[in-house]
Amino acid sequence: MLINSLWLLGHCAFERTATPATLIFQAVVFLTVGFGLWFLSKVQTQILARFGIMAVGVLIFELFTAPMWRNAHLGEWAYLYHDVSWILTIGWSILFLGVVEIVDKLLPSWREWKRFLTYLGVLIVLTLPLEIWVVNIDIRSYAPEVLDSLSGLTMASVPIELIYYVPVFAGLVIGFYKYWTFVLEDKLLIPLKKIRWARGIAMTALAIFMFEVMVEPMVVNAGFPSWSFIFHDISIIMTGIWVGVIAITALFVYRFFPHYPIATRYALALSICTAIALPIEYYLFVNDIRVYGPSAIANFSGFTIPIINAPIEIAFAIPCYMALVIALVRYWEIALDNRL
Repeated sequence: MLINSLWLLGHCAFERTATPATLIFQAVVFLTVGFGLWFLSKVQTQILARFGIMAVGVLIFELFTAPMWRNAHLGEWAYLYHDVSWILTIGWSILFLGVVEIVDKLLPSWREWKRFLTYLGVLIVLTLPLEIWVVNIDIRSYAPEVLDSLSGLTMASVPIELIYYVPVFAGLVIGFYKYWTFVLEDKLLIPLKKIRWARGIAMTALAIFMFEVMVEPMVVNAGFPSWSFIFHDISIIMTGIWVGVIAITALFVYRFFPHYPIATRYALALSICTAIALPIEYYLFVNDIRVYGPSAIANFSGFTIPIINAPIEIAFAIPCYMALVIALVRYWEIALDNRL
């Protein structure tokens, strides 16, 4: 309990002062980003726009999962929000972008699903030593709730569960990136003639479940019946609610906006999804059905929604969550429908 309290205190007022080791890390990141952008510009067009899309996806994920870890010792200049660092954002972005574009360049004849699995496999191999590095130079530490949920098995001070976390993180972000490259490239795509409900619901449920497993330490589903739990406190009811919200949104967008541009339909879907999901999440929070963990609470600004007295951060978390899930599912639907 004392250790947890000290961690939470540190999470609120973490050490920002850079150290020689973290300055070296930052120099490596800057050099890698510079070289990576130069190199990738030789193999792909619009590389700055592509880097920007990837960075947005990474940042959305980092903002949503911020309570799960602390990023310290990067210098006062390095932070965007609490301990979310733009240096780590651009580092992840160039790594993901490099792997995606190089694999696509080397394996152009492979189907999309084969290349996607290749991205994830390569990123697992590359990310583990990088995570070991940032942990061992005291940049990265994990929230008590995260540590409590882990098996205890480690590799050089890094949880073995990273073998799961990395592909979920990368899969969501790369799905977001791939979806928006359809817009960037203005690719000619086969229009969706009808919604394939079974496939769409299955993909949505899988994406939500895998995301929920990863972020499970942030919130406890305390008010659901025990029979509904399928993994720890992840409830099939909660998963079903989010799947239903996205399905209703898909039906509405398909029914009323079928010929709108991809970007417009995405914005509409995200807006509708958020409008439905947000009051549901607030209801569950106010009635103690979903209880946020101490690290998530420590990350709240203190601003609340009047009357219901719920943290305003929920209003930002829901669209972040839905932005990644919707993009991933739509990317795969487009890829499968167009036999990419």
